[in-house]
Amino acid sequence: MMHPEDAIKASPPPLQSNRLLDQVRERLRYLHYSIRTEEAYLHWIRGFIHFHDKRHPRDLRLEQIEAYLSWLANERRVAASTHKQALSALIFLYQQVLGLDFPWLKDIGRPRSVRRLPVVMSPQEVARVLEALDEQHRVIGQLLYGTGMRLMEGLRLRVKDVDFQHQTIVVREGKGGKDRAVMLPAKLVQALSKQMSHAKLFWQDDRQTGVEGVFLPGALDRKNPKAGLTWGWQWVFPMAQLSIDPRTGLRRRHHVQDQSFQRAFKKAVNLAGIDKPATPHTLRHSFATHLLQAKYDIRTVQELLGHSDVSTTMIYTHVIKVGGAGVLSPLDALLK
Repeated sequence: MMHPEDAIKASPPPLQSNRLLDQVRERLRYLHYSIRTEEAYLHWIRGFIHFHDKRHPRDLRLEQIEAYLSWLANERRVAASTHKQALSALIFLYQQVLGLDFPWLKDIGRPRSVRRLPVVMSPQEVARVLEALDEQHRVIGQLLYGTGMRLMEGLRLRVKDVDFQHQTIVVREGKGGKDRAVMLPAKLVQALSKQMSHAKLFWQDDRQTGVEGVFLPGALDRKNPKAGLTWGWQWVFPMAQLSIDPRTGLRRRHHVQDQSFQRAFKKAVNLAGIDKPATPHTLRHSFATHLLQAKYDIRTVQELLGHSDVSTTMIYTHVIKVGGAGVLSPLDALLK
């Protein structure tokens, strides 16, 4: 599949749509942006247009863009990462859709991101949260903590990418479009096998009732349209109900929604009596921190997490440099 950055370098075909937002959608899909990026970009571009009383962006310039971004920062108080995403959406609009590569687009200031220490739970806290999760979501939580996968990486897991024989899971098209291999925890084999047997019942029922195959990445649906009907391409965590594919309009089976697990996880955190602001991503943070505490090499942890730069992984070393496993406080030394 062509990466978005490579596709941008090629000359895109003329737009077929007439409405601006449809043109944005058309160009995003041509460049193989994810459905989540598509939704986010459309949201910010729509907001930009409404902020300026539905004036066409072609008639707006640097002053109007900065006014919108300032409003997001000062009135809406959006995070720096959100502010950058809104700016990226507007730059995409002007360069890739309107074909207006103004020099001043490169001069718009981007907010400085503040790197904060991640929220990390102790092994005992993780155990309590996983135990508090309902059975439907517990195996997902165990997978995230046991492999360090991101939530969407876990929910998008396909049957073919689970290798029980070699105790390996292949994460396809993670952040940055990269693949990587992670361990399959021995303690998870039985639960994951049971989950896949459950998923197979949905697949068999779908084949009998003529349901469309699952979504396929890239151009695979054109090269091998029947692949989505095969067992190997099915979701490990399918939804119980069928849904409408937002891009094709086909009624098919999707994977479990991230909001569903997020709600279940929040409930489990409360039941477990955890006061930390833990989210599903905290399981990934805890995975990395606990491996480093167990003296695993930071490069190994970097590869398992799929970080392109080891400096990103280094943030977890700051967590373990203090506290019981790190520096001894002079007060403790004094009271000895």
